[in-house]
Amino acid sequence: MKKVIMIKYGELTTKKGNRDQFINTLYQNILNKVKNFDCKIIKDRSRMYIETESLNEIKDILLNIFGIQGIVISYKLDTNDLEIIKKSSIEVLSKENFNTFKVETNRADKSYFLDSMQISRQVGGYLLKHLENKKVDVHNPDKTLYIDLRKEGTFIYTDEVKGILGYPVGIQGKALLMLSGGIDSPVAAYLAMKRGIKIECIYFESPPHTSLEAKNKVFTLVKKLCKYTDKIKVHVVPFTKMQEEIYKNNASSYMITIMRRMMYRIAEEVAKDNNLKAIINGESIGQVASQTLDSINVINSVVNLPVIRPVACLDKLEIIEIAKKIDTYETSILPFEDCCTIFLPKHPVINPKKENCIEIEKRFDYEKIIKETINNIEIVEINLDDNSYKNLL
Repeated sequence: MKKVIMIKYGELTTKKGNRDQFINTLYQNILNKVKNFDCKIIKDRSRMYIETESLNEIKDILLNIFGIQGIVISYKLDTNDLEIIKKSSIEVLSKENFNTFKVETNRADKSYFLDSMQISRQVGGYLLKHLENKKVDVHNPDKTLYIDLRKEGTFIYTDEVKGILGYPVGIQGKALLMLSGGIDSPVAAYLAMKRGIKIECIYFESPPHTSLEAKNKVFTLVKKLCKYTDKIKVHVVPFTKMQEEIYKNNASSYMITIMRRMMYRIAEEVAKDNNLKAIINGESIGQVASQTLDSINVINSVVNLPVIRPVACLDKLEIIEIAKKIDTYETSILPFEDCCTIFLPKHPVINPKKENCIEIEKRFDYEKIIKETINNIEIVEINLDDNSYKNLL
C-alpha cells in the first residue's frame, strides 16, 4: 500500500458537458499552489489524486482551494482483489484507536462481482474475526472504515477533511473588486472567489488625507486573499483631486453619494480596459447611508457593467464571522482612514435623488478629472510569498 491524497470534487460533479473544464481549472489551480513540492497529480472525472512525500503540507494547502468537497489521506491498492482488501483493512485499522467500527463501501467500479453492501459485510466480518475486543456499530461507531473501489484500484481510509467547496477560481472569468480596507470588501472577495470569480482589486487613495499605513493595510488584506488564489493585481487610484473637487463644490450631504458615483465610473473604465466582466463590492443593504436601496440605485445608475454584492443580505455579525474565519478581520479594523471616511458629512443623505446628483456634478469637469486619474493609476501585483509591495510604500 502507498499513501495518496484523494480529492473529492463536490459541486463540480453536478456539471455535465462542461465538467472537464471545471476539473481542468481546479487541476491548474492546485498545480499552481503545489509547484514547489515534488508530487504527481492524476485527475479523472470523479476524483483527483496526489502522490507525494509531503502529504500533510499539501493537505493544508488544499484546504484553501475552492472547488474541493473533501480531502482524504488514503491508502491505495493497485488491485481490487477482495482478499488483499481485507488484509489491508486490518493494517489500516490497526493504526487507529477505537472500540467500535463499521465499514462503508463506494463501488464506483460497477463491473465488480459484489455490490457495495456485500463488500462491506465481507470486509466487516473479516475485521470482526481478526480484531480483538472490537465490535460493529453501524449507527454510532468510534471509527468508520471507507473503501472506495474504482477501476484504477482500491482506496482505503478512515478520515475525510471537508474542503471549502465552491467553484475553482477563474472558471467564471474575472471581475474588479472595490477594496476599501474595511471589514466587508475582503469578505465579498472571498465569497466571489468561492463562486469561481478571479478578482483584480481597485483601491482609491487620497494622499495626504489617507496615509501610507492605510495603503499598506489594503495590500496586507490582498496578500491574505491570495491564500485562495495565486496572485492578485491591485489598481491604486489617485483620488485626491476628485475628492477635493467634490468637497470644494459644496456637495454637502451628497458628498458620499457623488464620491461613490465617481468611484463607480472609474471602476467601470478600469474593468473595461482590463476585460473584467463585472464590478464587485462589499455593500450590505442598509448598513450605511450609501447602502440604502435608494442610494444603491442612484449610485449604480452611472455604470452599465453588472455590480455584484456578495454580502448584500448578510448582517454585520455574519460578515465579521466570515472575516475572522478568513483572517482578515484584525487587519480590517486597524484604525487608518480610507477615502470613504474622510470628508464624511455629519448627515449624509439616505434617499438621494438622481437629478440632484446631476446638478451637483455639473459644477465641475469630472470627466476630465476621471481621465487624468485613470492615466495615473498605479498597478501593483501581490502574491502570497512576495513582500516586495512594501518597497513601494
